[in-house]
Amino acid sequence: MNILVTGGAGYIGSHTLVELLAAGHGAVCVDDLSNSSEEAVILAGKIAGKDIPFYKADIRDRSALDKIFTENHIDCVIHFAGFKAVGESMIKPWEYYENNLMGTLTLTDVMRRHGCKRLIFSSTSTVYGDPEILPIREDAPKGNCANAYARTKWFQEEILRDLCGADLRNGDPDPWGIVILRYFNPIGAHPSGLIGEDPRGIPNGLMPYITQVAVGRLEKLTVFGSDYDTPDGTGIRDYIHVCDLASGHVAVLSALKAGSVIDYNLGTGRGYTVLEIVRAFEAANGIEIPYVFGPRRPGDIAAYWSDPSKIDHELGWKAEKGLEDMCRDSWNWQKKNPKGYGR
Repeated sequence: MNILVTGGAGYIGSHTLVELLAAGHGAVCVDDLSNSSEEAVILAGKIAGKDIPFYKADIRDRSALDKIFTENHIDCVIHFAGFKAVGESMIKPWEYYENNLMGTLTLTDVMRRHGCKRLIFSSTSTVYGDPEILPIREDAPKGNCANAYARTKWFQEEILRDLCGADLRNGDPDPWGIVILRYFNPIGAHPSGLIGEDPRGIPNGLMPYITQVAVGRLEKLTVFGSDYDTPDGTGIRDYIHVCDLASGHVAVLSALKAGSVIDYNLGTGRGYTVLEIVRAFEAANGIEIPYVFGPRRPGDIAAYWSDPSKIDHELGWKAEKGLEDMCRDSWNWQKKNPKGYGR
């Protein structure tokens, strides 16, 4: 298959490019580079041994997308592009709704006009809100989201379900085939150290915050919240190696079926507290991470981790890398790229 990867210069997107090419698929990348680097695409191609066509464009730009679909035969789209910072979404909700929803609406309209109706959508575990039952299964209640970012993802999921449902009701001979992937918390980097997570400004994610402290870019880690109802008072999350996450996208290509919307959790099924991650990083790399406690962030919840058994039972996919791999590969990337891509 030849696959268009939106947001392919980003953290998860660049690792997915590597996995797609390794599996024998073709890949085309589009990214506006607002929070990413074209260097990641070049390096992903270097790892895979193949150049990756790249277009710098905003997916809200209809003419740019038309050009991509005209110049390339696209069988499927993996859609990563969008704003993704939980805290920022609470400060700039309008920007998040406008960017994320309009991006998906424009993309899907251009796709259907070019006869491409196979889509893998990058969603988030935060659509489950504050879960009543752990671990979280795909049939858990959704939509009672704790922040604007999560709501944009939930609304996009609903848009995609409506598109497929309309095709079925209208008797479309080629209805949409969609897979929705709900990520838990990706960390780690490619073992080569060539590509990894390179956020701009103060990181919103835990692991890049830790690695930037380790490399000396930041003085200390701020742990947001120390009074959650968890074993050590810090939040619990399900962390998954980004290479495992990327391989999950390749695995679900086989699940794309006309007239269906299928959802899967991508996680490990185990939760770790923030302080457990800090200690694991210190143990794996022999580096002490100074930290202080700060207040809870708006939109954060105490704990969630996945039940990833559905994708295992249906497709035979499961995460393979452990926490030590995640910590070691994160540090390998950061120490080889102390200032990130090209900076």
